[in-house]
Amino acid sequence: MKVYRAVGFFRQGKTNQDFSMDLVAPDEDGAREKIMSNFGSRHGAKRREITIQSLETIDPSESSAPVVISHFRNN
Repeated sequence: MKVYRAVGFFRQGKTNQDFSMDLVAPDEDGAREKIMSNFGSRHGAKRREITIQSLETIDPSESSAPVVISHFRNN
């Protein structure tokens, strides 16, 4: 599993909402799928309304996201 940092925006009503999130995924396609699923579930955004501007692999120690810290706690 790798840690990814995604930066982009999604349509929220008549405006665009920026986002930056760190997540754990097996590969880049898995990370994109988690992002789409997350914003679809939480905000009701359709996949075509979500734009991922960058998706990069980062070192787990660079992240302060609880899901990343929890996943790599023993490593």
